[in-house]
Amino acid sequence: MAEPTKSRPNDEAELAARRRKRSIALGLVLGGLVLIFYVLTIVKLGPDAFQRPL
Repeated sequence: MAEPTKSRPNDEAELAARRRKRSIALGLVLGGLVLIFYVLTIVKLGPDAFQRPL
């Protein structure tokens, strides 16, 4: 029976770096979607969106 291999510190650091890059990319994509929805909402409301009475 083979013994379980222990991960080397270098491998763990590489995995952590990949995970961080993936998280940053996902955050940027989600932020971009929020920006797109915001801009589309403002465009749909029209130029008078900021002139409306509250």
